[in-house]
Amino acid sequence: MKRIFFTALIGLILLTGCSLPSAATPTPTQPAPELMNFILTETPSPIPPTPTPAFTPTATPIPPVFPAICTDPQVIGVIDSLRNSMLTNDGMLLRSLVSPQGMEVRYFRYGTPITYTPYQAKFLFETTYQANWGDEPGSGLPKKGAFHDVIVPELARVFSQPYSLHCNEIRHGGASYDVAWPYNRDFYAIYFAGTEQNGYLDWRTWVVGIEYINGKPCIYALMNFFWEP
Repeated sequence: MKRIFFTALIGLILLTGCSLPSAATPTPTQPAPELMNFILTETPSPIPPTPTPAFTPTATPIPPVFPAICTDPQVIGVIDSLRNSMLTNDGMLLRSLVSPQGMEVRYFRYGTPITYTPYQAKFLFETTYQANWGDEPGSGLPKKGAFHDVIVPELARVFSQPYSLHCNEIRHGGASYDVAWPYNRDFYAIYFAGTEQNGYLDWRTWVVGIEYINGKPCIYALMNFFWEP
């Protein structure tokens, strides 16, 4: 009960600290912006995480820009609120977490980065805007789809399974590429170690870029890492 109250209190603080109101049209930043349409989406039931890694992974640590980020309970509150927004399709909550300077999202490590303002983030669980996330590894086919069809299910899948959090350290399973954070800035890795029956090849790591705006932590980037054939 204390954790729920604490998380809710932090979410309320972040709501005023991270987002700034804007009258801009909710269109994400891409090479060729388009207008967005809206649809209603279903609300999944939240599932509590069990932060216990399944096996010993490899890691890529970097020194923190703001050392306090690794001990600041506000940051854990941001990640908890991100989890809740993904599991409940809460656009207003997601908006409160996004940096006023925008949140850059990558579905693939080499994919097309798409930047959303806090105002645009409010509609990401409803919009039918077909973003181009880049080419699939292996097949090379373009990955296109709305945020709630591409990004949300993958984040929700990690948040719905046993995961662990790592400050400025990318935990990951077996990879055929260099697992690296492209920004020289702070982050938290949300790591799911995978399952034994799949040889741990179903591991997945979502990295959340965190920056401080007016003393409050906000999300400036989301990036996805996983095993590629």
